[in-house]
Amino acid sequence: MAQYDSFDADDLDIEEDTQKDRYLTFRIAAEEYGIEIRHITEIVGVQKITEVPDTATYLKGVINLRGKIIPVVDVRLRFGMEELAHSDRTCIVVVDVSGTSIGLIVDEVLEVVNIAEENVSDPPRTTKGSSGRYIQGMGKIGDAVKILLNIERLLNEDELVAVQQLA
Repeated sequence: MAQYDSFDADDLDIEEDTQKDRYLTFRIAAEEYGIEIRHITEIVGVQKITEVPDTATYLKGVINLRGKIIPVVDVRLRFGMEELAHSDRTCIVVVDVSGTSIGLIVDEVLEVVNIAEENVSDPPRTTKGSSGRYIQGMGKIGDAVKILLNIERLLNEDELVAVQQLA
């Protein structure tokens, strides 16, 4: 995605039924991921994050977005990857999870793509930890594969309650 000040899902003027099979794609490390567009509230550049003591390492803190306090999760850290200094391409993707707005720090937002249901296969079975619970499926676009995330499972119930308390 080119340089921008912010992106608001309302700017797309997308009807609910036209959001089916549409995903916002983004990069973390060398992999490309996707989240169903219906969960996206907006995309903003990285801004000052206020750290909150005694929280999980992947929970970077909160931001004040037009008067609303938004908890921010570093997706790299959530996935057990090494923390990376933010660049001019680093973004915060604000999503709605069970009625709570959460900011997700990603390395780079790419584009909105259509991935038809027949081009989404089940995620591979993993043997390492519970990271497989985040994956909704594997989306195929030509020769490329996008890891489609189940945003509602990115945080477990206890973690979601903790994040809601921050908001």
